[in-house]
This record gives sequence, C-alpha cells and structure tokens, in this order.
Amino acid sequence: MDETARRRRTGVVVAAVLAADGLAHLYWATGLTWPAASERALSLAVIGLEVSFAPRVVLPLAALTLTAAGAVLAHAHGRGGRPARLVTGAVAGGLMVRGLAGLGWAAGLLDSPAGPFRALNLALYTPVCLGLGWAAARLARVR
Repeated sequence: MDETARRRRTGVVVAAVLAADGLAHLYWATGLTWPAASERALSLAVIGLEVSFAPRVVLPLAALTLTAAGAVLAHAHGRGGRPARLVTGAVAGGLMVRGLAGLGWAAGLLDSPAGPFRALNLALYTPVCLGLGWAAARLARVR
C-alpha cells in the first residue's frame, strides 16, 4: 500500500471513530441512554462520575467531535490546508492526554472512578485513545 492510501485509510479510521462518538452524543441528547439503563448508569460507565447528559452538555461535545472528524478526514485527503492539519494535531494531543490519563488510572497513579468505568477504561477507552492518538499524530505530521 502506498503512502497516500495509508494516510487516507488512517484518516478514515480516526474520523469514523470520532464521528461515531459524535453520533452517540447526538443520540444521548434525545434523552435515550443506550447502552445503559439510565442516565446515571451511562454517566458512571462513560465518565466514572455522575454528570448530566442533557442536550446543553452533550450537543457541544457532538459538534466538537463531528467537526474534528471532518477536519481529520479532510487532512487525510490533502484538503483543508493548515486548519485541518492543526485540528488533526489537536485531536492527536487530546487523545494522547486521555490515553495517558487512562494509564495513570490503570497504574493507580490517579484515583480511578469505581464501577464499570474501571473495566471499560482498561479494555476500551485507554487502548482506543492511545492507538487513535498515535495514528492522528502520524497523520498530522503530513503536510
């Protein structure tokens, strides 16, 4: 696979995960809580704390992740110029910070929220954030 195809494939994967996250936030803005039974259970699984999933909270997050997905995809296809590249770099930085925090929770260096978050952090959130952060960082280096 040539470098252009690899860059595009990487961008599609990173953008797809960001878009899925954004769509999940749009879904939660409707008041539905799948895959959890309640807003409280969803909050404890996703964040580890009890927080609101009201539209005023989740709609800006949906807008942020969907915009980031578009910028990453544009950059991967050689479009969007410097702004798309900067957003891709910001995505990489944010994902790596979240991934490193997840390692800190896993290692006991940071207080880890109890409940389902702990297992989800180890099995899903941290590896996905680190992997996608690394991929986005490689993508952001491309001019």
